[in-house]
Amino acid sequence: MRGAGNALLSANPEQLQNGVWTASAGNMGQALAWHAKKLKVPCTVLVPDDAPEVKVQAIQRLGAQIVKVPFVEYQSIQKEGTHPTMKGLLIHPFADEAVIAGNGTIGLEILEDLPDADLILVPYGGGGLSCGIAASTKTRVEAVELATATPITASLAARKMVEVLYQPSFVSGMGAPFVFPQMWNLASQLLACSRVVELPQVAEAIRLLAERHHIIVEGAGAVALAAALQLIDSHFGSDCQFKKVVCVVSGGNIDAAHLNKILHGELP
Repeated sequence: MRGAGNALLSANPEQLQNGVWTASAGNMGQALAWHAKKLKVPCTVLVPDDAPEVKVQAIQRLGAQIVKVPFVEYQSIQKEGTHPTMKGLLIHPFADEAVIAGNGTIGLEILEDLPDADLILVPYGGGGLSCGIAASTKTRVEAVELATATPITASLAARKMVEVLYQPSFVSGMGAPFVFPQMWNLASQLLACSRVVELPQVAEAIRLLAERHHIIVEGAGAVALAAALQLIDSHFGSDCQFKKVVCVVSGGNIDAAHLNKILHGELP
């Protein structure tokens, strides 16, 4: 919401005359649709053809037009920032400077609430969320990826962009076989490192948030908590350098059938 809102409000009225568009399967699609509706600006959202229907319907309810494209084409659009059929202003879901700056306000708000935080864990999809938060605070920020796709982890370790194997899972909205080139310089400079979590750990985090805190979160939004639980387990009975850890939990777009299985202790 912060990134999409900042991008739209920063644009000149002339730039919005032909509407706006983005490529997003979830949060950015909904956020842009919400803000565009408020400003009475036409909005189109390109989504991958395997996007969960719950996400597609949520975007449509906010008045945006949906265009489905093959997954490979969807990632190419995010990588290149163009599509021959789209008109109007592109609000890139993560590489837009105004979007990154809007995300940065999360870091400022974290410091207002917890100025002595030791570590901020942020889900890493395209990199706009983690880089925005890292740019706005001197606190250590670490990205969190799913084991089924770890391009930023592998690239930070190699100190250059490398491609990895991508495996689809019930965790949608994050994961790619590569780091998006337009984000590499920022990510490599701003992020301290990256942590990797497994699917069962993500399911455990979703279940914990639902049962103990009554918060419904999608897989991509739960990876930060999964990483924090992993950190606690690895240092159980020993001294950990991180005393105050912040988990950024973003996105509640989870398929009801997947949530039902997770709450019953099953893996979707």
